[in-house]
Amino acid sequence: LDKGFIRPSSSPWGYPALFVEKKDQGGKRLCVNYRPLNAVTVKNKYPLPHIDIFVDQLAGVRSFQKINLRSVYYQIKIREENIPKTAFSTRYGLYEYLVMSFGLTNAPAFFMYMMNSVFMNELDKFVVEHEQHLRIVLTRLREHKLYAKFSKCAFWLKEVGFLGHILSEKGVAVDTSKVEDILNWKQPKIVTKIWRFLGLAGYYHHFIKDFSKIAKPITSLTKKNEKFMWGPKCEERFQTLKNLLTSAPVLAQPDITKPFNV
Repeated sequence: LDKGFIRPSSSPWGYPALFVEKKDQGGKRLCVNYRPLNAVTVKNKYPLPHIDIFVDQLAGVRSFQKINLRSVYYQIKIREENIPKTAFSTRYGLYEYLVMSFGLTNAPAFFMYMMNSVFMNELDKFVVEHEQHLRIVLTRLREHKLYAKFSKCAFWLKEVGFLGHILSEKGVAVDTSKVEDILNWKQPKIVTKIWRFLGLAGYYHHFIKDFSKIAKPITSLTKKNEKFMWGPKCEERFQTLKNLLTSAPVLAQPDITKPFNV
């Protein structure tokens, strides 16, 4: 409220809100349940890039820079006519957002559109001097009044964590700190738990040869009208997938300037 992100509201809209603990930084984060609003929102179809696209573009990179924008959604203002729709209720009263809130269905797509617009003139350009490239990025951010959080920025790194992966000059590897949830996953008792496990483990499927074949006994339990019977074969494959993730290899990127066989 003091920072001007929200204001008292008399909106006919209103959604429940609660505070949740921040995992790494301490403190609390305000979370609003916008599911009813999202259900009636016309979806922004701006494409979100897949992790594989970023990884492919980083072949042979020797130095990484990490720039973390400070509460970037809160740097984006909402149109006046849409402000009442963001209202949320607390024990202190009803409030509404003046900036883009987390949980809004179109927030990720709009953010990607905005960042592509900011850097449009630099997309697909090859910059010989990396220092020059970094200067251009910082200049664009300043021109568009997008502010970074210095404590979360890092420069001239030999490797960097990125969306559950470790990127380096050697290639891409699984970030073992991110697969801890998979390693501690208990035997699924219901189909929805199987879907959740396969979704999480499947995120790293490109690190495991024949992932689909190994997971087949488990995925077969998700078929419609299939009787749920978790047998020894399922348990074996379940443990195999977890073990393979802990010993996943570093995937090197092909050098497209040299011949190679596919």
